Amino acid sequence: MKIGLDVSAGDFAPRVNLEAAIQIRQNVGEGLALYLFGKKNEILHELEILRAKSSEFTVVDCNDCISMDDHPIQALRQKPHSSMAIGLDYLKEGKIDAFASTGNTGAMMVGAIYKLNMVPGIIRPCISTLIPCINGQQTVLLDVGSNADCRVDVLVQFAELGAVYAQTILGIETPKIGLVNIGKEESKGNLVSQAAFKALKELRNINFVGNVEGRELFLNEVDVLVCDGFTGNIILKQAEGFYNLLKQRGIKDDYFEQFNYENYGGTPILGIKGNAIIGHGSSNANAVYSMLMHAYQVASHRLADRITNAIKE
Repeated sequence: MKIGLDVSAGDFAPRVNLEAAIQIRQNVGEGLALYLFGKKNEILHELEILRAKSSEFTVVDCNDCISMDDHPIQALRQKPHSSMAIGLDYLKEGKIDAFASTGNTGAMMVGAIYKLNMVPGIIRPCISTLIPCINGQQTVLLDVGSNADCRVDVLVQFAELGAVYAQTILGIETPKIGLVNIGKEESKGNLVSQAAFKALKELRNINFVGNVEGRELFLNEVDVLVCDGFTGNIILKQAEGFYNLLKQRGIKDDYFEQFNYENYGGTPILGIKGNAIIGHGSSNANAVYSMLMHAYQVASHRLADRITNAIKE
């Protein structure tokens, strides 16, 4: 399995990215080949400081980097030799099985769409996350930020993407799909939510079970939670905020420890022809390690291929 890492990306690059790369290389072993995208001299220097063997990695020299402040479309056009652009090129050409970056999210999304292309039939790609539930299980939440406003047909497609993700990553044969709403009744919510409920109820290739209220999100009543990116991002950030509040008050709880973003690190872009993983820009070494592990999991299960086959059907 070949995994690419954007070493130049993130607030604490390149050190934390290389620390994570060294750790996952040690833990996974010979079954993993790591491709490091960034300035070669800088990478080799850091590896030497960290007392790691450069021969255990494939270093791809990239003389530029897309910053967090760069405009996504302009950056990809003006910086074709950046670590992100070249990493996505490698993924498109099949030289690696997955590519992970904690860099500019917008540039990663735009790059994935235009370099890898969307799966035929996909209206809009999205990003998801796995949220921990009180019973020890996980629920897929999507979208969590890439599409602030969504039409009904887009939400319906998110349900299909989420179902494939739950089947592939969580191993749930027939995942239960829920629509995030302000009430359980079919008539609840805004006009888009009401129309989405009706459309999802009529869909025969998924197991739609109805609306899910905010107080039920972490109870694992469903396996997939569908919402627009505006709502999903608020849910995700609120969960992270609760973890930070408890931490500030000196309260440690095993369940709420799971809301630490370091535990999941990154999330795949669903609906594109390739396994591209987006992580937090503020990621430390633990978060980057988690992102790489998820990239390895996604690539091993050929998630992008399974979504392509599901949409074709």
